[in-house]
Amino acid sequence: MSTEFNTEMYTNRSNIFFIGIAGTGMSAIAQYLKASGKNISGSDRQFQKDVFNESRVALELAGITCFEQGSGGVSADIDLVVVSTAVEDTVPEVQDANRLGKTIVKRSELLAEIVLTKKTIAIGGTSGKSTTSAMLYEILFHAGLKPSIIGGAGLTRLIQEGKVGNAAYGEGEWLIIEADESDGSIVQYSPEIGVLLNIDKDHQDLDELVRLFSIFRTNSKQFIVNLAHPLSASLSKKSIFDFDCNEHSKAYMNATGFHQKGSMIAFYVEGHSFVVHSPGRHTMENAMAALAVAHGLGIQWEVCADALRNYQGIYRRHQVYGEKNGVILVDDFAHNPVKCARSIEACQPLAQKLIAWFQPHGYGPTRFLRHDFVEEIAKVLRPQDEIWMSEIYYAGGTAVKDISANDLIEDLKAKGVNAFFVADRNDLLNAMRPHFTPSTTLLLMGARDPSLGDFAKQVWAEL
Repeated sequence: MSTEFNTEMYTNRSNIFFIGIAGTGMSAIAQYLKASGKNISGSDRQFQKDVFNESRVALELAGITCFEQGSGGVSADIDLVVVSTAVEDTVPEVQDANRLGKTIVKRSELLAEIVLTKKTIAIGGTSGKSTTSAMLYEILFHAGLKPSIIGGAGLTRLIQEGKVGNAAYGEGEWLIIEADESDGSIVQYSPEIGVLLNIDKDHQDLDELVRLFSIFRTNSKQFIVNLAHPLSASLSKKSIFDFDCNEHSKAYMNATGFHQKGSMIAFYVEGHSFVVHSPGRHTMENAMAALAVAHGLGIQWEVCADALRNYQGIYRRHQVYGEKNGVILVDDFAHNPVKCARSIEACQPLAQKLIAWFQPHGYGPTRFLRHDFVEEIAKVLRPQDEIWMSEIYYAGGTAVKDISANDLIEDLKAKGVNAFFVADRNDLLNAMRPHFTPSTTLLLMGARDPSLGDFAKQVWAEL
């Protein structure tokens, strides 16, 4: 694959093909470029002839031509081919691109070039990137700045318009992106403003994460950090827009008076009241990050408050389906130990009992984080709460299947936790029914598996 790429080459390319276009990161860039005037097409293994696919429909409504994988979408008039890290050289479209002598670049390389075409705000951290990006987009949009966003999850407001929702192109000068540390691509971006939310063990050891975020810090012209997290605070450039959510913090920007009622939170910043219709203290931290950037751009507090009050959330981030037969259903993207723990804590105030279900993704990540999952989940569950798991999601490839989700369940049981294993998630609801009380929250957690959203809809229909 060719990796020689520059901004001039990007701006001069009119016909761009995405291999794996249904992926969250790929579809966002594809939509952004289509809206900016490029001719965009792409293929994905999820697309099958005469089989409905929600992502395909939304992409085609945006004017993007979609192909089933292997159906010859890479033609002679294609100027540039984009691949994700999950796309292998054996994929037919890659072979066609090589045969035709087309330039092939990785998604992160293309995004790094797009970053150079606008004033970019890059949101980094091991948790909360999608939510913070979405909140900031809503604030800048509400302020009339006509921002752009290339995000990692669909904004509910945009999804309601029939879009995938994870990207929007605006005529203004500001672009919001997520800076991903999981594949190391965060070091490729040189944003106008970099934001660091937190650093917790996730895809790599903490030392490696600190190294990546340190480079991100150096590459950012301005840098804003969350002082409530020790590791992120250690990378602070002492910006006056650094923020904190601890009552007695001496940070320039500090949140006070946190209160949660149901799925709504409220807090104060410099005497101004803020309300967000999404649960959890971590939601306040995400909101504070968006507010710190907005305040630095000179947006008035009242404008920020109005935007956050009307913020409708994003797909599978504490997505509350409603209440049925005494059970409140919440679907969430949580997938690392800290994210799962924060999601559980956020949902505990919704009902007297919480039943959490988690589908780990990948045998390697589950093995790497086994101890951390057990410790973090056991620490936050109340005596009446329960944790359930189904078998690890397998996306294909050569993964060594030497660990099971049941191993984590047995570890949790050894700690006295109410823990249960149901290998096939299709058997989950019937197994759970006897455990429901008149006041129960059912929290579904997991990532990477594209069918999880449909699974939540299925649970809701059968609840």
